[in-house]
Amino acid sequence: MFDKMYRVKTRVVSILFALMAASFYAVNIPLSKLLLGQIPPTLMAGLLYLGAGIGVGIMFLCRFRHIPKAELLDHGDIWPTVGMIVLDIAAPILLMFGLIYSAPGNASLLGNFEIVATSVIALTFFKEKISPRLWIAIALVTISSALLTFDLSSLSFSWGSLLVVGATLCWGIENNCTRKLSSKSSDQITMIKGLSCGTSSLLIGFLIGERLTSWQYPLWALLLGFVAYGLSVFFYIKAQKSLGAAKTSAFYAVNPFLGAVFSLAIFQDFPSWNFYVALAIMAAGTILLVIDTLKRSHAHMHRHLITHTHDGSTHTHVIVHEHEHSHLLSEGEHHHTHHDLDPHQGSDAQ
Repeated sequence: MFDKMYRVKTRVVSILFALMAASFYAVNIPLSKLLLGQIPPTLMAGLLYLGAGIGVGIMFLCRFRHIPKAELLDHGDIWPTVGMIVLDIAAPILLMFGLIYSAPGNASLLGNFEIVATSVIALTFFKEKISPRLWIAIALVTISSALLTFDLSSLSFSWGSLLVVGATLCWGIENNCTRKLSSKSSDQITMIKGLSCGTSSLLIGFLIGERLTSWQYPLWALLLGFVAYGLSVFFYIKAQKSLGAAKTSAFYAVNPFLGAVFSLAIFQDFPSWNFYVALAIMAAGTILLVIDTLKRSHAHMHRHLITHTHDGSTHTHVIVHEHEHSHLLSEGEHHHTHHDLDPHQGSDAQ
């Protein structure tokens, strides 16, 4: 009884951790939009990642002695790590430039296009299977993103939204690079990603002539990076320990909608009708993504024990067959029990 209550409590806390991870990242776009008035975009991207790298780096060093050696990066992880760093340098820079020329609410919703990019790249290069439900979800998210990237007032594409889509494409490719490092320490990966990408972006920003006019706003950017990137990853990992990757991703999918709500609350700039149409389509696509994530189909064996009586003698047959079965993901194993009774047993026994 107490063990069951403990498991329920652990799952509830883990769900809260997943929602906290989504909420922390959701503040990234609206607050970055505010800070971009005081910090140039490339330097802003560097400060965000640097804040995450420093914050999570301190957490990593505090628990370094307790991390198994097998979970630490080694020479065999060089190329996926390099690809991850290069793409993570490009993605936030594109996002920051995109925020200058697009509405923060639109940019928040467009973040879901990262799911499309990740799935299509996984299918194309890694031959991962995509279910029919997931294809429908991808189509809905793509349609919604197209509505958000098209400026109806001038009948042209919004370059800001296109830059945001470019950022999600970079992150989609980066997700497939990072999947090769999934068995390694997430703290170490986040630290390396943050410090490398943050330092590189700052260097690029200074080389192209961007400058900081004060130290007050960069400190806020570092803090935002630690919260939106660092703490978001930290709570995401804690949620995974109980919920698993699939369920955590499903709960994390609410972050673009939270970002849109935060943007509306902060800027009080209500968008045009196409935003609400895109919001409805994106919500439908996200619901399908969550259902597809929480459900898993697999083939398994069923063993049927059939007993019947005929002419005073009892006969037992064992029939084994296989079929596909869908169910909600759970932590442990599941079992199916079948008790089949011959329909003629009653009349024959009489």
